[in-house]
Amino acid sequence: MDAYILSLTIFVAINVALALSLNLISGFCGQISLGHAAFYGTGAYVSAILSVSGVPFAVSFVAGGIAAGILGFLVGLASLRVREDFLAITTMGVNFLFVGFVRKQGWLGGEIGITAIPKPMSDAGMATLAWILVAATAFLLVAIRRSWLGTGFTMIAQDEQAATSLGLNVGRFKLAAFVMGTAAAGMAGVIYAHVAQLIVPDAFGFVVSISILAMVVVGGIGSIFGVILGAVLLTLLPELARFANDYKLLIFGALMVAVMLISPGGLAGAFQRLRAR
Repeated sequence: MDAYILSLTIFVAINVALALSLNLISGFCGQISLGHAAFYGTGAYVSAILSVSGVPFAVSFVAGGIAAGILGFLVGLASLRVREDFLAITTMGVNFLFVGFVRKQGWLGGEIGITAIPKPMSDAGMATLAWILVAATAFLLVAIRRSWLGTGFTMIAQDEQAATSLGLNVGRFKLAAFVMGTAAAGMAGVIYAHVAQLIVPDAFGFVVSISILAMVVVGGIGSIFGVILGAVLLTLLPELARFANDYKLLIFGALMVAVMLISPGGLAGAFQRLRAR
């Protein structure tokens, strides 16, 4: 397979995994998160530091996911005190804090970042690993949707106060969503770090969080198939229109507005309406 196509396949898989992981938090549980890139970056930096120090990839892969999950747990605790717009601002602040922190830490490479990150396997092997992560994340979301946990998430997303009045432990459900979603994002970050073999703070900035959110919204928030489609589309679109790459955020923003006006359910909602007709 052509090296460019193989590399593009890997990054499509990474973005699909990121979009699915955010969908668990925002789509399933209704918790607005604007800082998903911070968890993505946590996994990448933890794995990079460990791997450069000689730790086996299997260990650094798990450690990256765990570290991102721990950060997600801490942010989840904050979500118990704030809601809706305030939660969005809180998660956005976490993203800015993360980028600011890694920029000022010499042992994390500062502005230059971390270089010479070892690649544990061939690009074909990394592509396989990335799509295994996608399959595992999608399977997790399907299993959750069919379980009592998914029912609890749906109740919280629709009416948190009503869920509380029915005796649902809202705090535990929120924490579960944040931990699982952020751990998956951290694992995607591990794969990114070892494929790129170079990570810098700006690779996990607020712009990246907005891009991930755009994939979820365009695909159809709460829909598994729709989010996968949205992530694939918004990853390939800049590649197909490189002349407009400088206007990437403008295009993403316009797509989100168009989706909200034309099809609030995203691509998944549009497909459902077409099928109904």
